[in-house]
Formats: sequence, structure tokens, C-alpha cells
Amino acid sequence: MAPAPGGRPARKPMDQSGRPLGARALQTRQRILDATEELLGERGVRELSVVEIARQVGTSPATFYQYFKDVPDAVLHLAERAAEEMPALLDLIDGPWRGRRGLETARAVVDGFVRHWDAHRAVLRIRNLAAEEGDRRFQRARRAALAPLLERLAEQITGLQKEGRVAAEIHPYAAAAALASMLERLAAYHTELEYYGVMRDDLVESCARILVQTLTGRPPPSPG
Repeated sequence: MAPAPGGRPARKPMDQSGRPLGARALQTRQRILDATEELLGERGVRELSVVEIARQVGTSPATFYQYFKDVPDAVLHLAERAAEEMPALLDLIDGPWRGRRGLETARAVVDGFVRHWDAHRAVLRIRNLAAEEGDRRFQRARRAALAPLLERLAEQITGLQKEGRVAAEIHPYAAAAALASMLERLAAYHTELEYYGVMRDDLVESCARILVQTLTGRPPPSPG
């Protein structure tokens, strides 16, 4: 079984009675999750009903309840599924960070993060909103998704501090959290910035240069 973000074993899918799912049941569960994510792109979680999801899948509400307690429970599983994509993004952080290659690394990281949010925007927004409202299930899901990113960024900053290239007064995790918050917030709302003339490429380039500045202690290379 593949590990979940943060090094924990991935949760094995089971039905609501605790029984492991067979191949056919897994397919049905997957279809329910896919339908839930699709419908969340059209309406909020509070407006989405089990009946609508079941109708989208071509099954009954009773089948939905075999796998999930309610709609928020299905959204929680979608958030955990989205987090499984994070390791690919983390691998980018291990790339070179100096000179023009470092700027290319930073662009790839920011672009990957924005793509991740574009693919799962409705689910990730609901996850974050529920976490901010105090739902501990979604708080744990958000923390588990972001913890590996914070750790990897903090490792980069710690290494540069040992080389004397980043000020010792900067706490690695505080700086990592600031960078992760920047990426998450801007990725969540980048389309709204178009009102101010900020296009996606502008966002990627600007965030990439901030990353380089923070993770190397030096200004990024000039264009050209």
C-alpha cells in the first residue's frame, strides 16, 4: 500500500461496516467520488445532496451510504485523494536552486502547485474553509497535505542557513509556512487576480522569484 502524505500508510478503502472493498465496490466508490467532485464545481457542499450524487452516478442513495456517512465525508475522502498527488510536487523542490536552473525549479514548483489547485479547486477550498471553521477532520486533512511541503521547504532553508546564505534569525518553519501560505492562497484565487491584470504566467513568475530569493538568500537572475 502506498504511503500517504507525511509518511503514514494510506487508508485502505472500506465500507461503512468496516469491510474491505472488492474490485467492483472500489469502482462504484470511485464513481461516487468523481461525481461528487464534479458537482462541487457547480454548487457548494451545503447545497449538494446525496440524492443528486446518486442520480449523477446512476445508483441509489442507499448505495452512497454504503461507502460514506454523508456528503462532507465524501468530500473529506476527496481531499485525502488530492493530497496523494503532493509527492510529485515535493520532488520538484529537490531540484537545483542556484542561478537560472534555480529559477526554473521555482517556476516548476509554483506551476505544479497552481495546476494541483486548478484540478481540485472546489474540494480544496471546502477543505480549507471547513478547517478554518474548526472541523477537526478537515484540519487533520489539511495539515497532513501541507506538512510534507513545509518540511521540504524548511530543509532547504536550514541547509542555506548552515552555509551562511540565509539569516539565522529566520525560523525555517516560519519561512516555509509563509511560502506555503502564499502559494496556497494565490493558487486558490489566481483567476480573480485577472481583474487586476495579473495573468497566470505573471503569478507563476512573481511567486517563483520570491521562492528563489527566500530559498537561496540571493536575488533571482535577471531576464535575458
